[in-house]
This record gives sequence, structure tokens and C-alpha cells, in this order.
Amino acid sequence: MSRMSRACSIPRKVKEAVWERDGGCCILCGSPHASPNAHVVPRSRGGMGVERNIVTLCQECHTALDSGQNRKELYSQVVGYLKEIYPDWDEKELIYRRY
Repeated sequence: MSRMSRACSIPRKVKEAVWERDGGCCILCGSPHASPNAHVVPRSRGGMGVERNIVTLCQECHTALDSGQNRKELYSQVVGYLKEIYPDWDEKELIYRRY
């Protein structure tokens, strides 16, 4: 596994912490049929598998965030949610960079 793959994958410990933080339900629609596996900054853009970049979403909301017509609106809602928890949330800090 490459360094980037490791940095972008979501460790079980992170999933457990995100599930707890998000109250065990989709942060967008409230469905309990959700998983803490949605990257806010996508893996394809180097989004790391850290608590500040992962949210709990149901499959429908996850698909809508990734490729739906309302992606920008949903992204803004997710970022707003995270900024309430992490006031210094910054997308640039969540992208894997090799130095």
C-alpha cells in the first residue's frame, strides 16, 4: 500500500470516533442507516482519512455529495457542520502532500 493510500484510507479508530461524534446517523438526513466513511475532501484529491475530513452519511446522501446535482449545496452543509465542531477547520490541511 502506498503512503498516499494509507493516508487516505480511514482507520477503524477514526470511523469509531466519527460515528460517535455524528451521533450514529447521517448528518444530512438523520438516517440511522449510515456509515462514517464519507470523505469531505475526496480521496481522488488526496483527502486524508482523518476525523476532520470524514463524516457519517447514508448511501443516498453520500452519492449525492459525491456526484449529485446539489453537490455544492451539500458540501456547504457538511463544511458548516464540521466548522461548528472544529472552528479552525481548513480544507487545505486535509489534503495529503508528500514533502
